[in-house]
Amino acid sequence: MKDWFEKLKRPGKDQVLIFLLTGVLLLVIALPAAEDGKPEGPADSGEIQEESEVLAQQEGSRELENRLQELLCHVQGVGKTQVMITLKSDGKRIVEKDREQSRDGAGSAADGGEGSEVSVRSSENTVYQRDGSGAEIPYVSEQQAPEIDGVLVVAQGGGEASTAKEITEAVMALFGVEAHKIKVMKME
Repeated sequence: MKDWFEKLKRPGKDQVLIFLLTGVLLLVIALPAAEDGKPEGPADSGEIQEESEVLAQQEGSRELENRLQELLCHVQGVGKTQVMITLKSDGKRIVEKDREQSRDGAGSAADGGEGSEVSVRSSENTVYQRDGSGAEIPYVSEQQAPEIDGVLVVAQGGGEASTAKEITEAVMALFGVEAHKIKVMKME
């Protein structure tokens, strides 16, 4: 037992290395990690991007509402207006993909081979780009406008049938929304 305590008092190179490796192992075990193996942070860049897209969608809806409201206020007989637009979806983003196809086979019927088998393999990989922080995000090659689900217009002149018809036709022309998804009401 005394020999063992003597070795601990004067550690050799092997013991120092073992203590150092044990410390590193404990440090790695103690670091928090997400389920996918990436270290947890305050927020993932994908989550930040999704939140900014939702905010952009809401801002886009408000911008459409404000522009329609501003436009309708200047139409004769409409008067003061309030507009609400609901969106069915926030639009569609088409992500760029690399596609590869390869054919494997031994001969063909034209070569004189009878019943030869040909296998076609195709693969598809998403194209990524790096943002300012170095995170990879999918490259969006096309973005379609949000789909409008319904429009409500409350106007001072909304009680007049001709004015309500004009407002409905204007909304249909601007947004491509069917008439049954547009409601014009009289403001009190």
